[in-house]
Amino acid sequence: MTISPRTLEITQVAASAVIEKIGTDLVAIDLSEQMVLSEVFLIATGQNLLQVDAIADEVERQLIAIGEKPARREKGAEWILLDYSDLVVHIQSPQLREYYMLDRLWNDCPTIDLDAVKAAALHGR
Repeated sequence: MTISPRTLEITQVAASAVIEKIGTDLVAIDLSEQMVLSEVFLIATGQNLLQVDAIADEVERQLIAIGEKPARREKGAEWILLDYSDLVVHIQSPQLREYYMLDRLWNDCPTIDLDAVKAAALHGR
């Protein structure tokens, strides 16, 4: 099974939103071969609680602009999860990112190149 073109598109838009709000350590994990409910996990770090909120709000804003609303939004003390069915966006504080290690948990899965990350690297961000 491969990732649908629409899921790849919304993943790229969500990644761009994360970069706009200065999210760090952005990684998109291709789960399409793992028989899980989602095709992609997009994981990002916000440096503080306000930034975690701002990143999540910007992801929602940009995805709503292209016709995507989350099926659910969950929020903890230092994290937010946005569930778009085939795409799940995890935004965590540095401490929770290190504790849960989602990217390491799924390290046998391929990652997806993110255009926003490449562009930010070219501009020294």
